[in-house]
Amino acid sequence: MDITSGTRKIIIAIDGPAASGKSTTARLLARKLGYTYIDTGAMYRSVTLKAFEAGLLGHLQDHPDDATSLLEGIDIAFEAERVLLDGKDVTEAIRDNRVSRHVSFVSSLKPVRDTLKQMQRAMGEKRGVVMDGRDIGTVVFPDAELKIFLVADASERAKRRYTELVRKSGGSNNVPSIKELEQEILQRDRSDAERTHAPLKKHQDAVEVDTSGLTIDEQVALVYNLALEKTAV
Repeated sequence: MDITSGTRKIIIAIDGPAASGKSTTARLLARKLGYTYIDTGAMYRSVTLKAFEAGLLGHLQDHPDDATSLLEGIDIAFEAERVLLDGKDVTEAIRDNRVSRHVSFVSSLKPVRDTLKQMQRAMGEKRGVVMDGRDIGTVVFPDAELKIFLVADASERAKRRYTELVRKSGGSNNVPSIKELEQEILQRDRSDAERTHAPLKKHQDAVEVDTSGLTIDEQVALVYNLALEKTAV
């Protein structure tokens, strides 16, 4: 069966730690399949940005349940690969390193996870989606036909993050060093794995892919072939 024909659509869940290549792989895979790409990491980053701009990050440390008020009426949408938060384009703002430093904490809050989980399930209910995050295959869509768990060496992930930040900032000024980024990534890994609600872990049915030595094209091709196998009759 041709997966792009739309005769049988599936849910593809791509999980893994920070900077393992989830978002880029998922976005390019969705294009190749003609599927909808849902960047759940961008959704958590959007909530983090909103908390940051509202000056609530410190408050939420002591009063996590108050995140509920932050989420009231929140609108997160994806249009032409742009991220809209309450109607405002925040595609670049949510990738700022200050957001990266706090997103693990915000995403650990139960009101945040519960609200976004409902939004994500609604987005994927018609299937034909590629969704990436940290708990897609274990919590959001445990029935996803294809579950991928991407991993990579922390040093390699730090180099990728550094390159991304330099590119977006137009230079290396004010960009943390690779060593600093590696320490932040390792701390993020610990926070994600140890959080109480929906910790980062590999689903027993997930296919683990180490991207350390792979190009993006190789990653996408590998997962695309796995998707073809899952949709074959």
